Amino acid sequence: MSSPTTSSAPRQIAWPSVITVISAAILIGAEVFGAAFAGGWALSLLFGLEDTGAHILQAVLFLLGVAIMASFVRNAQRIEPFTRRA
Repeated sequence: MSSPTTSSAPRQIAWPSVITVISAAILIGAEVFGAAFAGGWALSLLFGLEDTGAHILQAVLFLLGVAIMASFVRNAQRIEPFTRRA
C-alpha cells in the first residue's frame, strides 16, 4: 500500500468557486424557503388546520429546507472546491 503524501504548500481560497456556490445557494434557498412557506400554508388549508398548525407545518418544512440547503452546499463544495494548493 502506498502512504498518503502530505504537502506543506499553503492553501488559498478559490474565490470564484466560493462566489459561485454562494450565489447558487441564495437562488436555490429563495426557492426552497419560499416553497416551504407556501407549501405549509397550502397544506394547512387543505387539512383544515388552525393558525398554530399552519405555523408548525411551516416550521417543519422550513427545517427540511435547511437540511436540503446544507446538503446542496456540501455537494457543491465537492464539485467546486473552496480551497486549492498555492
